[in-house]
Amino acid sequence: MNNKIDFATITACGECCVGCKKKAEGICEGCIESNGHCAEWTESNGCPIHKCTREHNVQFCGLCNEFPCQWLVNKVVWRPNVVQELTELAKMYNKK
Repeated sequence: MNNKIDFATITACGECCVGCKKKAEGICEGCIESNGHCAEWTESNGCPIHKCTREHNVQFCGLCNEFPCQWLVNKVVWRPNVVQELTELAKMYNKK
Protein backbone atom coordinates (compact mmCIF):
# COMPACT_ATOMS: atom_id res chain seq x y z
CA MET A 1 0.00 0.00 0.00
CA ASN A 2 1.06 3.54 -0.65
CA ASN A 3 2.39 5.36 2.43
CA LYS A 4 1.15 8.73 1.12
CA ILE A 5 -2.56 8.05 1.40
CA ASP A 6 -5.04 10.90 1.67
CA PHE A 7 -7.18 9.41 4.40
CA ALA A 8 -9.95 11.91 3.66
CA THR A 9 -10.65 9.80 0.56
CA ILE A 10 -10.84 6.41 2.33
CA THR A 11 -14.31 4.91 2.59
CA ALA A 12 -15.73 2.93 5.50
CA CYS A 13 -14.68 -0.40 3.96
CA GLY A 14 -11.20 0.93 3.23
CA GLU A 15 -11.57 1.61 -0.46
CA CYS A 16 -10.72 4.86 -2.19
CA CYS A 17 -13.17 6.48 -4.61
CA VAL A 18 -10.41 8.50 -6.31
CA GLY A 19 -9.91 6.93 -9.71
CA CYS A 20 -12.97 4.69 -9.41
CA LYS A 21 -14.49 4.00 -12.82
CA LYS A 22 -18.06 4.06 -11.48
CA LYS A 23 -17.51 7.47 -9.90
CA ALA A 24 -15.74 8.86 -12.98
CA GLU A 25 -18.64 7.75 -15.18
CA GLY A 26 -21.23 9.28 -12.84
CA ILE A 27 -22.72 5.90 -11.93
CA CYS A 28 -21.81 6.37 -8.26
CA GLU A 29 -21.36 9.62 -6.38
CA GLY A 30 -19.16 7.99 -3.72
CA CYS A 31 -19.81 6.81 -0.17
CA ILE A 32 -18.17 9.79 1.48
CA GLU A 33 -19.94 12.40 -0.62
CA SER A 34 -23.33 10.70 -0.30
CA ASN A 35 -22.92 9.80 3.39
CA GLY A 36 -23.24 6.13 2.49
CA HIS A 37 -26.30 6.59 0.29
CA CYS A 38 -24.69 6.09 -3.11
CA ALA A 39 -26.75 4.58 -5.93
CA GLU A 40 -25.20 1.15 -5.47
CA TRP A 41 -26.80 0.84 -2.03
CA THR A 42 -30.22 2.35 -2.85
CA GLU A 43 -32.13 -0.90 -2.23
CA SER A 44 -30.49 -1.25 1.20
CA ASN A 45 -31.25 2.35 2.20
CA GLY A 46 -27.54 3.09 2.36
CA CYS A 47 -24.29 1.20 2.77
CA PRO A 48 -24.45 -0.96 5.91
CA ILE A 49 -20.67 -0.75 6.35
CA HIS A 50 -20.77 3.04 6.24
CA LYS A 51 -23.62 3.05 8.77
CA CYS A 52 -21.69 0.74 11.08
CA THR A 53 -18.53 2.87 11.04
CA ARG A 54 -20.58 5.97 11.83
CA GLU A 55 -22.27 4.17 14.73
CA HIS A 56 -18.80 3.24 16.04
CA ASN A 57 -17.40 6.76 15.45
CA VAL A 58 -14.59 5.67 13.14
CA GLN A 59 -13.75 6.62 9.58
CA PHE A 60 -13.12 3.06 8.41
CA CYS A 61 -13.49 -0.44 9.83
CA GLY A 62 -9.79 -0.96 10.60
CA LEU A 63 -10.01 1.74 13.27
CA CYS A 64 -12.92 0.15 15.12
CA ASN A 65 -12.43 -1.41 18.56
CA GLU A 66 -14.46 -4.41 17.37
CA PHE A 67 -12.31 -4.98 14.26
CA PRO A 68 -12.00 -7.54 12.85
CA CYS A 69 -15.53 -8.81 13.06
CA GLN A 70 -17.21 -11.63 11.19
CA TRP A 71 -20.02 -9.30 10.14
CA LEU A 72 -17.55 -7.28 8.06
CA VAL A 73 -16.01 -10.38 6.48
CA ASN A 74 -19.49 -11.59 5.53
CA LYS A 75 -20.42 -8.21 4.00
CA VAL A 76 -17.24 -7.47 2.03
CA VAL A 77 -17.24 -10.65 -0.03
CA TRP A 78 -15.69 -8.87 -3.04
CA ARG A 79 -12.38 -8.46 -1.14
CA PRO A 80 -11.13 -11.75 0.30
CA ASN A 81 -8.19 -10.02 2.06
CA VAL A 82 -10.26 -7.24 3.61
CA VAL A 83 -9.06 -7.88 7.19
CA GLN A 84 -5.40 -7.83 6.19
CA GLU A 85 -5.89 -4.74 3.98
CA LEU A 86 -7.76 -2.82 6.69
CA THR A 87 -5.18 -3.82 9.30
CA GLU A 88 -2.40 -2.36 7.13
CA LEU A 89 -4.44 0.75 6.41
CA ALA A 90 -5.06 1.28 10.13
CA LYS A 91 -1.33 0.93 10.85
CA MET A 92 -0.57 3.63 8.28
CA TYR A 93 -3.35 5.84 9.63
CA ASN A 94 -2.02 5.56 13.17
CA LYS A 95 1.51 6.51 12.02
CA LYS A 96 0.42 9.72 10.31
